[in-house]
Amino acid sequence: MKSQAPARHYIGGEWVASDTTGVSCSPADGEPLGTYYEVDEAQVREAIRIAKHTFATHAWRTDRQLRARVLNEMADRIEAATDELALMLARENGKILPEAYFELSLTPSKLRYYAAQALTSSGRGDRVRPGVYSTLLAEPIGVAGVIVPWNSPVVLAVRSFAPALAAGCTVVMKMAAQTALVNTRFTELLADCPSLPAGVLNVFNESGSVGAKLLVGSPDVAALSYTGSTTVGRQIMTDAGTTLKRLSLELGGKTPMIVFEDANLDAAVPTIVAGITTFAGQFCMAGSRVLVHEQVAEEVKARLAEALGQVRVGPGDAEGSQMGPLVDVAGRQRLEDLIAASCGDAEVIVPGGRPDDESLARGAYYRPALYGVSDTDSPLVQRELFGPVATFETFGTEEEAVRKANATEYGLAASVWTADGARGLRVADALDAGTVWTNGWAVVLDQFEEGGYKQSGLGRLNGTRALEEFQEYKHIVQVV
Repeated sequence: MKSQAPARHYIGGEWVASDTTGVSCSPADGEPLGTYYEVDEAQVREAIRIAKHTFATHAWRTDRQLRARVLNEMADRIEAATDELALMLARENGKILPEAYFELSLTPSKLRYYAAQALTSSGRGDRVRPGVYSTLLAEPIGVAGVIVPWNSPVVLAVRSFAPALAAGCTVVMKMAAQTALVNTRFTELLADCPSLPAGVLNVFNESGSVGAKLLVGSPDVAALSYTGSTTVGRQIMTDAGTTLKRLSLELGGKTPMIVFEDANLDAAVPTIVAGITTFAGQFCMAGSRVLVHEQVAEEVKARLAEALGQVRVGPGDAEGSQMGPLVDVAGRQRLEDLIAASCGDAEVIVPGGRPDDESLARGAYYRPALYGVSDTDSPLVQRELFGPVATFETFGTEEEAVRKANATEYGLAASVWTADGARGLRVADALDAGTVWTNGWAVVLDQFEEGGYKQSGLGRLNGTRALEEFQEYKHIVQVV
């Protein structure tokens, strides 16, 4: 995949260039894949202006049929381009092809779900007493800003902008430059929808934060959906405070995968391995903590060590690769620095690190690692590492398992493995997590909300709650 013309921004229904370009490189070997235009401040301001004008003057905000038609058209086009987008994701993002197909498989259904939601009235009316009529209208909030990370750019973009469009908002979306070529091809497919009015969806690529800061600080952006780190999420809350902007934040995670003594290890261990290695651990719900009952701890440790040691690391588009590279060498260096500063006296169960294979030397590869930890205050437990690295911890009782699982500032997700259904529900109820899977992991459903407890975020994504993040409610009382 080698792009000839630089990837452009889509603003006001037009493809626009900038004065500055950047280079998108393959994480597999560091070779350039293409170039992209770096957005400038004036272009972001213009995108916000156009989105605000379109919201105020176009029927988009009131025409439910139009919104549903556009979202369905988007779903059809993404679905038809699955093979093309999957290969682009594998080459530019680094994830292996099955993971790229998995990401893309989640996307059309989200668009179609919100197409249906666009047709569903969420207001209500009543005659409260003779001569008094009350109507509650659910109205779109206005311009929605969306900030999308690079780790799953297609599905995470759709997860945020689809409910905004369904609600009747117009959107200005920043996408990460690490996947600029994928982003632009994805946007081309959206822009190709014949029913999409100009100015409703505006998209730009950015490696820095100038555009993102404008979205956060602009009084003309009424709501903002951000997916990314807790550190940046906190800064967004601070900076957005002056505008009282509606915020939806999905932030960091340290997903505990809790294995009780009666768990089906033949099912649990491969799923835990997937939790550690999927997207090379660059996933907010990655299984970054493994908590195991003392009775089966040694067996689980041995099984994990064997399985993780056998993971075949290689290019995302290469047959046989079981885990791709990190997104870039800077990300690998960040991970290595964090581990060096955090591992302390942890037991090295699987050392991980850069592979010995010379053919992989130019890529951003990092083999899976597993560290034994006894103290939940360990930085390995407390920090989101964002790589294929997990801690191995033990517990003796159900109460200890819950206490240890809840011992971080994060609360995005958790996974519980047990044959005892009652215990599974008890533990799920006690965990501080927005999503809990029992005897499973990473099962995401369009119609059910997900989001974080504690420092893992605000608001909810998926389901009807996500739509409500982009709505205001107006109460009209009519006396006759």
